[in-house]
Amino acid sequence: MIPFNKPYLHGNELTYISQAVSGGKISGDGVFTKKSHEFFEKKYGFKKVLLTTSCTDALEMAAILLDIQPGDEVIAPSYTFVSTVNAFSLRGAKLVFVDSYSDNPNINPVAIRNNITAKTKAIVIVHYAGVACDMDAVMAISKEFNIPVVEDAAQAIDSYYNDKPLGSIGTFGTFSFHETKNIISGEGGMLVINDEKYIQRAEIIREKGTNRASFFRGEVNKYGWVDIGSSFLPSDIIAAYLYAQLEKIDTIQAKRKALWQRYHDGLNELAAKGFITLPVVPEFATNNAHMFYIVCENIKARSELIQYLKGNGIHSVFHYLSLNKSDYYLANNESVDLENSDRFTDCLLRLPMFYELELEQVDYICSKISDFYNVK
Repeated sequence: MIPFNKPYLHGNELTYISQAVSGGKISGDGVFTKKSHEFFEKKYGFKKVLLTTSCTDALEMAAILLDIQPGDEVIAPSYTFVSTVNAFSLRGAKLVFVDSYSDNPNINPVAIRNNITAKTKAIVIVHYAGVACDMDAVMAISKEFNIPVVEDAAQAIDSYYNDKPLGSIGTFGTFSFHETKNIISGEGGMLVINDEKYIQRAEIIREKGTNRASFFRGEVNKYGWVDIGSSFLPSDIIAAYLYAQLEKIDTIQAKRKALWQRYHDGLNELAAKGFITLPVVPEFATNNAHMFYIVCENIKARSELIQYLKGNGIHSVFHYLSLNKSDYYLANNESVDLENSDRFTDCLLRLPMFYELELEQVDYICSKISDFYNVK
């Protein structure tokens, strides 16, 4: 069976974990956490980064920093993982789901503008598959209405919008290092803070609501409880694994991009004949090869293709279920129709994508998809 995903070691992961353990500090903000922070701030020019235990935690920190209160409205795409909006729901926000484009799952800025009200306190966008949203359009709305933007860049490491790293454009960016992502640490995430006024409070929130970070820098002579917060910082063991991957990011990305292109070339004929639709990468965006997906004609065709591929030793998966149709949302809100989001829910299929996947395996997968559609 060709799995959908496979975690991997690429270099010094085990060596660095051993160094962290032997160094006597495996709690948060150790040597490898600091190395990882320095890597991101230097390579991508992020103003301030803080590793977290997950992208979910980074989103929760963003919601706290924006002081989201019960009754505030937060605009977000419906076609996303629950973590994107759960962070704001926990703060009592009313979620306002809006639709994707017809040709790709990213949020449509026109739909954002049409749903702005006096109660809108945040716009959350998701760079689906690591491909940028139209950030000029999003940030124009943000500026016009003075509403902060949170970039859910969970899938978007090393990807760009018009030469700007994703995660660096909104008020905050959030990243994931879950084992299904390009760069992994098992679990793990990161908050990027692009507005300096939030940096000090972010450090406090991340440290259980204490000013412990300031204390260790010698800025205060004692630390105590000064705000709300939680334990959002990861163990340095996780950071050690992550840093070893970051050292190899260019190699990892080159391999993933080669796999992505092989899929695209191998399935282009099927797309030209109208059997499937391939991913769209706008001119303003780069492709970080986080995933390769196809869009089938309908849910029946997708279900049959999943079973056919499984019978031929290939594990493919569908992705998100539109959150506007979720039980939790409908228990407290009226149903809304989001045509494009619902279509991707029914028709989008993700194909195996991981570093150790071989080009020959991609060729085999493409051939089996072609066989399913009886195209030789």
